[in-house]
Amino acid sequence: MTHGANRYHPAIILVDLISFVKGSSAVILFLFVLKASSTSAWVVWGRYLFFLALGMSTIWSFLKWLLHQYEIVGDTIVFREGVFVKEQRSMPFDRKHNQKSNTTFVHRWFGLTTLTLETGTSGENSSFHFPVITEEEKRRILLHLEGKTVLDEASEAPNLGKTTGRTIHFRSTKKDLVKASFTSLSFLAIFPIVSTIYFNLADFFEIEKTAKNALDYLFLHWWMLIVLLIPTLALSTVVGFIQTYIKYGNYVISDDQERIYIEKGAGNFISFSISKHRVQAVVVKQSILKRMLGLVSIKLISAGSLEDEKKQETSSLYPFMAKQEAYRILQTMLPEYRIVEQMECFPVKVLWLKLLQPYYLTILVIIGLLIFKSTWLWMASIVFILSIFDRVLDYWFTSYIRYGNTVQIRKGGFTNETFVTHRERIQQITVQHSWIERKFGVATLLFSNKAKPLYVNKLFGVPKEEAGSFFNWYHRKNAS
Repeated sequence: MTHGANRYHPAIILVDLISFVKGSSAVILFLFVLKASSTSAWVVWGRYLFFLALGMSTIWSFLKWLLHQYEIVGDTIVFREGVFVKEQRSMPFDRKHNQKSNTTFVHRWFGLTTLTLETGTSGENSSFHFPVITEEEKRRILLHLEGKTVLDEASEAPNLGKTTGRTIHFRSTKKDLVKASFTSLSFLAIFPIVSTIYFNLADFFEIEKTAKNALDYLFLHWWMLIVLLIPTLALSTVVGFIQTYIKYGNYVISDDQERIYIEKGAGNFISFSISKHRVQAVVVKQSILKRMLGLVSIKLISAGSLEDEKKQETSSLYPFMAKQEAYRILQTMLPEYRIVEQMECFPVKVLWLKLLQPYYLTILVIIGLLIFKSTWLWMASIVFILSIFDRVLDYWFTSYIRYGNTVQIRKGGFTNETFVTHRERIQQITVQHSWIERKFGVATLLFSNKAKPLYVNKLFGVPKEEAGSFFNWYHRKNAS
């Protein structure tokens, strides 16, 4: 079936304009607020250049809206892009692995959204992006990708937008958001914001002397510090909760027979779906604070995972979920990915080997302090002690297990990570051993899974015999 070529919604011009202004906020603050009364030539020319860039950006956005098109031709989506240099890209329906939708405040004003289709490849054709389309157009595109016909579209029109056939496994509550706000330490965000404002204003107003006098006064009247600290912490808690609510509010995890769906956001609404059979591995992460509170973050590694680490947060289950609840939901949606708590630990010689590894961070801190602040050289000893403590914790938590076609690895010190995958999902196993590792009779295993980029998990200190067993176990995959 062939549909005519489509342009994106004209609101793309406004979306690009707002994005330009947002990205230029520092320039606007400097030229039009802090230097509002300045008549210096360079400030005046800076304003002219800003308006010129704004005009060129608007013209460029208009040309993109006019010339960029997409079209559904049979079982392929064709994208025609470029202003001065024309480019045509195509994506067959069967190449789609994941899909992501992001609805910002601006999109909501016009009833619009974005749609990103992820494939299993890398490079410039790894994803196909619809920056500004209507909700109805998004549903039409997704119906075609799922192999629906025009008659199917008409019959399902009343149900579009409903989670028909889905099972909801998790829906965030206020209690979850409070817990997330505390665990993510977002309530501390106000302090760097205040310090940034202070140091920026200090360059334009003589507040250093006034601030020093005020600070001396507060130290003499220490009870006033306590009085000021209480509302500051209250305000920071409110700001942290608002940030958490905007990012993680309305968090819903659901699934059907074929896909897992993640929806979140009270400000910018983001929805993400991943095909169950595309999941290559599962990664469970825990910081020290999360371990104390019994919380985990579970990430799904897929062949179409987004390349940007920040964007990969979308393919995670709720990152502040109680451990047992997270394991239960994971096993319900993906029964083949079961987390086992009892695993094999490494011999003590691996701890000594870890402690003998070079302490690069400590060396860099010593060099930096010698160059910039030699009187603070004692801080290098703290970094050294923390590095040793981290390696001891890493040895303590590092373990592994192999059962059937499944391999599970846990490692990490201050933040540990549990990695679970299947033999059929592993692209390659590499065995490495340095000179000192050979002396200790151990090796390093590298497990490579298909993702964007290739997801590589390293297990250091595996006994030589066990490394060979892992290698032979993987190569039996071809025989089976």
